[in-house]
Amino acid sequence: MKPKPLIDDSKFWPKGTTRCKPVYFGLWMLFCLLLVAWALVSAFLCLYKGLNQTNMNDYFAFGVWIVVDLAVIALGAGAFFTGFMTYILRRKELKNIINAAVTIGFICYSGAILMLGIDIGQPIRGWFGFWHANVHSMLTEVMFCITTYLIVLIVEFVPLILENRQINKVPELHFFAHNLHTIMIVFAATGTFLSFFHQGSLGGMFGVLYARPFAARAGFMIWPWTFFLFILSAIAAGPSFTTLIVMITEFVTGKRLVSQKVKGLMGKVSGYLLLLYLILKGLDTLYWAVVETPKAGLTFSHYYQGPYGTWLLFAELFIGGLIPCVLLLSPQVRESRGMLFLAMLLNCFGATMNRFVMTIQTLAIPVLPFEKYQTYLPTWQEWGIAFGVIAYGLIVFSLAYRYLPMFPQETKLNPAK
Repeated sequence: MKPKPLIDDSKFWPKGTTRCKPVYFGLWMLFCLLLVAWALVSAFLCLYKGLNQTNMNDYFAFGVWIVVDLAVIALGAGAFFTGFMTYILRRKELKNIINAAVTIGFICYSGAILMLGIDIGQPIRGWFGFWHANVHSMLTEVMFCITTYLIVLIVEFVPLILENRQINKVPELHFFAHNLHTIMIVFAATGTFLSFFHQGSLGGMFGVLYARPFAARAGFMIWPWTFFLFILSAIAAGPSFTTLIVMITEFVTGKRLVSQKVKGLMGKVSGYLLLLYLILKGLDTLYWAVVETPKAGLTFSHYYQGPYGTWLLFAELFIGGLIPCVLLLSPQVRESRGMLFLAMLLNCFGATMNRFVMTIQTLAIPVLPFEKYQTYLPTWQEWGIAFGVIAYGLIVFSLAYRYLPMFPQETKLNPAK
């Protein structure tokens, strides 16, 4: 007689699926919790002793936290844009990946807010931004939109939780989840509106930093070009990031969770959006280099010194821009799992590099005659909190995959033997 396992959680798995043994899952959770413990120690030191535990200073008011924050918000755009394509544009095949997109979006936005709670130094006063709003700041609009969009993501995520095999047996919860699904188009439209403006305002904030010539831009009416470029880069990278996470999950589990057709469609959408972004980004960079820079009394080489050399521009626009764009627009690449994975990885890398240079390089460049070129290196406390947010995402996504019906195609693509 086969011995019964000490822990059996199979009754909570999605119907008709299999998952790894609890001991393996427990070891994975332990690794993630160790990263969370590192983050908690770091957070305690930063909150108890102050932000002197970081290498941020009067020059670098923004550090690695804001880089990671802006990056995960950009990559989390896959949630609102996939929702827009699924519910507004009626691309029905994307319903096979929309649950994963919403889960990833929820992780990115909630993780970003958790990180900001440490970044502001006194999270107990976090509500001041709502009650004493600075109506002249783009960040006020960002704060309101990110918070309300997180609420939208929670509403979109709740039906997936309620579809757990055991929870769904409760008639009232089953009825509630079903009715939430029927009005999901309203939340998809709301999420698109909120994300569109806060992605733009994050970029617009850099564009109006006139005392920082590396970031400052001309624009259209009240919006600097960076407003539109941030939106485009986010919706170009977001679908790639969602698909990338799904493909990593497939590799780890040894299963096919989403058909290649759906992944190819996500890649195609990313490719065309990335092409549009690169055209506008190239024009913006050219105008900034030959018109805006001389107008500020500077030269192009003034911006690229020390560790922040022209290699950053090459890495962002060529390695993380042109190469993935060409790859994603190729039907042959979209049919190859390996090449598609590489293309999407480079696309996400390019968006992250853009957030890095706009945050760190912008602040490193001297703007007064007596200032020197600055460099910034995060402390272990800063890295701890950044990796803690990543660990938080791994925990939530792992639990969602194990216990929630995240992938409707899973049983079809992996027939029982």
